[in-house]
Amino acid sequence: MDTTRRAFIRAAAAGAVVPALAPAVLDALERRLEPFEGLAPAAAANDEAFWAEIRKVFPVPAEYINLENGYSSPQPAPTFEAFERHASMINGGLSFYMRRRKDADLVAVTRQLAALAGCPADEIVITRNTTESLGTVIHGIDLAPGDEAVMCDQDYGSMLQQFRQQSRRRGLTCVEVDLPLHPASDDEVVDVYARAITPRTRLLLVSHMINITGQILPVRRIADMAHARGVDVIVDAAHSFAHVVFTVPDLGGDYLGSSLHKWLSTPLGAGLLHVRKEKIAGVWPLLGDTTWPADDIRKFEHIGTHPSWTVLAIADAIRFHQMVGGERKEARLRFLQQHWTDRVRGLRGVYLNTPTGARACGIANVGVTGLTPAALAGALFDRFRIYTVAIDTGPVKGVRVTPHLYTTTAELDALVKALRELAA
Repeated sequence: MDTTRRAFIRAAAAGAVVPALAPAVLDALERRLEPFEGLAPAAAANDEAFWAEIRKVFPVPAEYINLENGYSSPQPAPTFEAFERHASMINGGLSFYMRRRKDADLVAVTRQLAALAGCPADEIVITRNTTESLGTVIHGIDLAPGDEAVMCDQDYGSMLQQFRQQSRRRGLTCVEVDLPLHPASDDEVVDVYARAITPRTRLLLVSHMINITGQILPVRRIADMAHARGVDVIVDAAHSFAHVVFTVPDLGGDYLGSSLHKWLSTPLGAGLLHVRKEKIAGVWPLLGDTTWPADDIRKFEHIGTHPSWTVLAIADAIRFHQMVGGERKEARLRFLQQHWTDRVRGLRGVYLNTPTGARACGIANVGVTGLTPAALAGALFDRFRIYTVAIDTGPVKGVRVTPHLYTTTAELDALVKALRELAA
């Protein structure tokens, strides 16, 4: 592990209010990674020895190949062990912790999360998932009959459903654009959204990484275009946060939500909501709380009693993420995706719903002619013990394949072999 990354981890552990990883766990992992100090992202992408060490700390199913890590990522052993320790500590003095220590720990973890996200801590709140984060915005902005919101036919279903409820409740007009699966350029994507905006458009929802295909959209350009037309932008970063390297300000949105239990590999039930400081006052919390001023991000924290050990484990997940290295993680995930997609792209009877190059990272979607998505997912699991998820939404018909850091090229070769047999 390089000196800068080790210093970050040690400083974070020393300065945190929350308990740090047990020294034995950290030290053991650091010792195994020491031979790889200074390993650059490009070299790390296919350094199987490095990733074999990372694989050792993940729970890998023995009875099947798990290529459906997009629903929620498994926690690596250091994070899971810390999570158990947090739960035991809190359980040993539950009321005392919740009344005397919880708030200070929440502040400490929020600051670490804000540092990872590259934005001020007073613009971030920890939530339980992306649906809650973006639902807070979708339901919290005052809308009037005839107002319009622009979204994409491939956006996450929960977001579309929340907008549709606002259509029933407030008279909002939902405008769903058709996103090309294989755009020729960023201009083509931006133009799709630009053509949908009218003088009545209030909001635009854009996914940084499409959850069902893995396509990465030019969010900054879309946001700049929308802002020039007076439209606020909501960014769904459920699958891009801690998957590809970026900071929240890079994207230029007004609101952003993500699920930390996806690619940051926290325990289930952790998310983040970012709201630009000047926009906070214009959003109502989902649950009433007049304790904080209207322009204070903490007004969104009121969700009742919830498991604080999950919040504490966010700090441990961040330390593991930094130990691996965000750039190396992105390079590996893109390498894994391209390892198998390059081998089936153009294969007769097989089609890909994911674009090439930098327009995608770890996630991809594949179909086999003559098989429904459900039939393909079933055949992959029943015949080849490969677990994926069927996607049958609008133009996207196939199975989503989401490898993780513990996935091996041999496992992906097994997927390629299976697809060849099914397409024959």
